[in-house]
Amino acid sequence: MKRILDIVIGLLLGLLVAGILLVAARPPQGEPITLQSTTVPEPIVVYVLGAVERPGLYALPRGSRLSDAVLAAGGYTDSALLEDINAAQLLEDGQKITVPGGGEVSSTPILTLGGSGLLQTPTPLPGGPVNINTADAVLLDLLPGIGPTTAQNIIDYREENGPFEQIEDLLKVPGIGPSVLDDLRSLIVVE
Repeated sequence: MKRILDIVIGLLLGLLVAGILLVAARPPQGEPITLQSTTVPEPIVVYVLGAVERPGLYALPRGSRLSDAVLAAGGYTDSALLEDINAAQLLEDGQKITVPGGGEVSSTPILTLGGSGLLQTPTPLPGGPVNINTADAVLLDLLPGIGPTTAQNIIDYREENGPFEQIEDLLKVPGIGPSVLDDLRSLIVVE
């Protein structure tokens, strides 16, 4: 009798283990979970100048329009020639936007491509000029004609020789020549 009881208990345990294995080996039921990307697209950086309150470099979300760039630059001045621009124009990274004003007659397009810097934060840069004695590599890289290597060269020069005393001192930095300096004059200060 004990032997029969052992056999029955063994069969029950075997069935229990087989049932657990069947449930564990069965494919999952229901809808699969799909993870969506949480990355934020890089902002675009545009250079706004001309008849705006605060000319300068601005970081804007992708899909921004010319009117967004002008708004970031403080809006149009009273002398802006609004009929000469397309405020609905979609912007691209690295664009130069010149808003004509007063008696200006522009022979060049309002939007031109140029520059290659990317900003890591989605906030506008200050509308005023960039202080080359305090700017970090990211901000310096946004300036026209300045890439990551030249930005680091500016910082290295500053650390080795002290602060720049005048804008022309940039000519002592490897990678900066007279034409680059001319492009930078209205965008930088030494304080």
